[in-house]
Amino acid sequence: MKTLYSSILLLLIYLPLHAQTHTVTGKIVDAVTKEPVEGASVMVKGTTEGVTTDASGVFALSADAASELVVTATGHRPQTVRATGRAMDIQLIPNENRLQDVVVSGNRTLQKRIESPIAIAQIGKQAIQDTKAQRLDFLLNQVSGVNMINLGNEQHEMSIRQPMSTNNLFLYLEDGVPIRTSAVFNHNALIEMNMAAAKSIEVIKGPASSLYGAEAIGGVVNLITQAPPAYTDGTIGVQANNQGYRRVDAQVGTTIGKVGFIASGYYAEQHDGPIQYSDFHKSASTYRLDYHIDDRTTWTSSVTYVDYFSDMYGSLDSTHFATKNYSAQTFFTYRKVYAFRGRSTISHSWNDHSTTTATFMYRNNSVIQNPSYQIGSYTSGNGAISADTAIGNINDNAFKSYGLTVQHIQRFKFLDSKLVVGLSTELNPQTFNESFIWVKKQKNDQGLTNYVGYSDPDSVIANFKTLVTDFGSYADYEFSPARGLRIVAALRYDAFQYDFINYLQGSKVTGGPSTVTNYGKVAPKIGFTYNVKGIGFYGNYSEGYVPPQITDVFGKTSNSTYLQPQTFHSYEIGGWLSLVKNRLYIDWSAYLMNGADEIINVKLPNGISQSENAGRTRHRGLEYGLTYRPCDDWLIRLSGSNAKHTFVDYVSSGVDYSGREMADAPHFFGSAQVTYKPHYLKGFRISAEWQRVGKYYMDNLQQYAYGGFNVANLRAGYAISHVELWVNALNVFDEYYSTISQVSVSGGKASYTYQLGDPRAVTFGLSYHFGK
Repeated sequence: MKTLYSSILLLLIYLPLHAQTHTVTGKIVDAVTKEPVEGASVMVKGTTEGVTTDASGVFALSADAASELVVTATGHRPQTVRATGRAMDIQLIPNENRLQDVVVSGNRTLQKRIESPIAIAQIGKQAIQDTKAQRLDFLLNQVSGVNMINLGNEQHEMSIRQPMSTNNLFLYLEDGVPIRTSAVFNHNALIEMNMAAAKSIEVIKGPASSLYGAEAIGGVVNLITQAPPAYTDGTIGVQANNQGYRRVDAQVGTTIGKVGFIASGYYAEQHDGPIQYSDFHKSASTYRLDYHIDDRTTWTSSVTYVDYFSDMYGSLDSTHFATKNYSAQTFFTYRKVYAFRGRSTISHSWNDHSTTTATFMYRNNSVIQNPSYQIGSYTSGNGAISADTAIGNINDNAFKSYGLTVQHIQRFKFLDSKLVVGLSTELNPQTFNESFIWVKKQKNDQGLTNYVGYSDPDSVIANFKTLVTDFGSYADYEFSPARGLRIVAALRYDAFQYDFINYLQGSKVTGGPSTVTNYGKVAPKIGFTYNVKGIGFYGNYSEGYVPPQITDVFGKTSNSTYLQPQTFHSYEIGGWLSLVKNRLYIDWSAYLMNGADEIINVKLPNGISQSENAGRTRHRGLEYGLTYRPCDDWLIRLSGSNAKHTFVDYVSSGVDYSGREMADAPHFFGSAQVTYKPHYLKGFRISAEWQRVGKYYMDNLQQYAYGGFNVANLRAGYAISHVELWVNALNVFDEYYSTISQVSVSGGKASYTYQLGDPRAVTFGLSYHFGK
């Protein structure tokens, strides 16, 4: 009987305790992007029991009803929550500790920024949402060492460790895939990006050819698209300003079971802007589908389409700029861009240490234009410049691409090492057609020259096609021989073939004769990172390589020889430190990059630009950034770059430029920003930003200089419930400036051109967010 009573007593004690233990389930998402967080750790506090989330952010574990769960994930703040009897929805806030930043562009895999021996920066989703940028330069110019030059209506040039340039020294990616083929570079390529689809933007400064191949010289810009949210979520917004700009943005997505879908896009237009004949419109849309086939296999597909048109008003001459006369000088030039691209990536994890991905890619692009920069003076037979006639052209540069990239990642216990190997191949059929036009000139009432019309195309001056094939292979190996020290070595080989067919008889006007040209290059990189107690250093040596563009090799030219490939050797050191309990973060990098046969733009006496090889060049600079959060309400950001770009050996038309500074190369540019988000007024934000571009020479002889400019911006917004109201006051002090100023000299007489900077613009916006 005593045994029976004991058994009953134990049962009565056991049953209540057992009843308190149940299976806790939930989903962990990013609080800003609403994407599921894969690989998050969920631990029962005070125990060793725990699980990690799957690709959908879902977890399940056994816990007592009163248990507390500790949730951690790389790049996010840790969070402690109490277990509940229902499915839990846990939103993790991104970590403000920059040492925990996670990037994918450094070695084509997810890794901590502090383990990547390169200068790399990330613009996160929160910064994108707060900036409400109408153009990418408003975001990219917050990065130290980046100066994206606004040419109006999203048209642009770039400067990253290079002078301000339209040359093919920068690589633009979407989810790690180049948006254009390397042989058909367009300095306006970022027009073809869909900003509404961006989750984050990563910027590599300096050569990255060892992984990404050609054009990754000055820098790489990688737009990471938003993945489908863990549940139905979306935003729609409208905005307008006092300069004729209007825009609508929309994004909606959801996940049902194993399938997630998201659509993002915007439509923007401008009418009656600051300059006459400067209207534009653009529509961009991206559609992405993620299918989690099983715990180890994911299939991701996306397509992007961009339709763009802009009046190409060109730049202002010195008279128009000095008198603030914004009347147009051309009334017919334009640019049309059609860009469609799609990719499909399947990723399979064989085990916890081995993953293979395969990406299929397709592009279909066309740029049709009557370019203002190709309007030049017409010289009659007796050498006199015609008073009523000029010359120009209309051209169509189109290409398609079919590509495949296969990559394998293998992790080893030995020295905590990792090997990334990959193969890529592309087939790119390209066509180029150009027709000559006569342009009519006339004087206006102020005696200034206007280009008012043009004749029907007079003759075909270019008609060719090129089949560009590209094969690349790369390997990246990294290991840790000692605590805090990581060594990285990478190597890539690229082989290009240009199969050129000219349907016209070859000449300096119609291009070269039909031929096949081959280029090949091995690009190495070696580097290290060392981290100890919040302080880190890195160093690297890398090489970059850029084959000439198709039009540079086979197009019309006044050079006696065709352009040669560009090569670069880069040496770089840098570091970072986190102080004051991770509230202060500082990063810096110093570089020396030597170029051979670098291609530069030269303005001819008739006003038309031409590309030339510049012999040897040298680029030196120091880049630095600081973020400081004195308390949770305030954030201070500083960034800057001091650089000098010089010719080491360059002779053109009998003039020796060796030892002189390159044109369009500011010694300094940078920005600073203060943001205030008061804790007592949740949802409110206000920020003030300052941007500076310093003095630079407009010519390679250093005879003409532009003093640079300062611009101040104010931004404020208030989100309450599902609605956000915001206002951006850009160039709040109405600084009168030129984003880039250039000069051409003929007969000892200088002719200046200025690209008008944005006048003061006040934008009001309203957005509505639906979902959790």
